[in-house]
Amino acid sequence: MINFGVSMEEEKKMSFLDHLEELRWRLVKSSIAIVSFAVLIWSYQQWIMDNIFLAMSKSNFISFQLMCKYFDICVGEIPVKMQSTTVSGQFSYALMMSMLGGVVFAFPYVFYQLWSFVKPGLKFNEKSVAKGIVFYVSLLFFLGILFGYFVVAPICIQFFGAYQISSEIENIFTISSYMSTIISTVFYSGLLFLLPVVSYLLAKLGIITADFFRKYRKHAIVVILILAAVITPPDMVSQIIVSIPIILLYEIGIIVAVRVEKNKKNEI
Repeated sequence: MINFGVSMEEEKKMSFLDHLEELRWRLVKSSIAIVSFAVLIWSYQQWIMDNIFLAMSKSNFISFQLMCKYFDICVGEIPVKMQSTTVSGQFSYALMMSMLGGVVFAFPYVFYQLWSFVKPGLKFNEKSVAKGIVFYVSLLFFLGILFGYFVVAPICIQFFGAYQISSEIENIFTISSYMSTIISTVFYSGLLFLLPVVSYLLAKLGIITADFFRKYRKHAIVVILILAAVITPPDMVSQIIVSIPIILLYEIGIIVAVRVEKNKKNEI
């Protein structure tokens, strides 16, 4: 019997190639968005460097002003100098600043493209679990970026910039050390703020329960306090400023898991 159609194996192969083609175009679109923002940032690199990054080493930075006004923690000018120790140092970090900035600003669009690729392969209940995920992930990510930029990073720069083991030793930061500290702190803060979304998805899929979060609450708080103590100056107020939002995120994760479990029971 002559088979005029394609075999099942060929059909699967074509389907797989189609998926690869779709993924390729979504990655291309994401790359275009990232590069577009990166080019825009590159065009204003000097202004961004002076007013976004180097501003943290000044006593008039908005975070320091608010800390002085409301918490009575006032900082003076940070005695730090900046230098580039390699031939391509300034160019390399200008490029890195532009590309990472492009990733941050294009994050909602990039995440939307990746989610749009994954979504058709999910089951109906899995799609309902992640309803509105692009909005919530983007919102929490940017809140984390703002928290890292206005709270965690300035405290780190102020503490390490002003700290001296001896008055004979001068603080001269390399641009790589300075920029790496700020960029990594801000970016990881953005990822950390995704904890409620992760809690929701894991609870909805039945991987982690609210009891699990409650069981390890004390351990999590201890870890958070230790991290806050490491990255902040040795005073309780700064540690509390950093610790409270992170602890609240953990508690929100518990509340989210509880609501998910209640909704599951009501559906039965």
